[in-house]
Order: sequence, then structure tokens, then C-alpha cells
Amino acid sequence: MRPLQISPDTAVKLAAALKVPIEQLMHMPQHLLIQKLAELSRDEADKTGKPAESASDVTRSEP
Repeated sequence: MRPLQISPDTAVKLAAALKVPIEQLMHMPQHLLIQKLAELSRDEADKTGKPAESASDVTRSEP
């Protein structure tokens, strides 16, 4: 399995948000990363009272 193809800045921000070491994040399977991002989004939505984005919205990139 190859490391995630993300920028160093993105890796640092994701590692901090998910509270995992950068090394663990970089070797995390993509499906687990997406699952953790969805959980993070739900938690943020619970705190703010706003509806959470769906997992498909999190993974889409805007042109």
C-alpha cells in the first residue's frame, strides 16, 4: 500500500484534527481516512447544530 497522496500541509492539519501521528495518517487506508473524516464532520455538526455533510460531499473536490 502506498502512502496517501496529500500535501505536507494537509497531512499536518488532518493529523491534528484526527489526533493521530502524521506517520500513521500517511499509511492509513483511504477508506478508513474517509470514515474518520465523516465522523469528524458529524461531531462538528453536533457541536454547531448545523447539518453534517455526507461522506460523498467530503470527498468531492471543487473545480
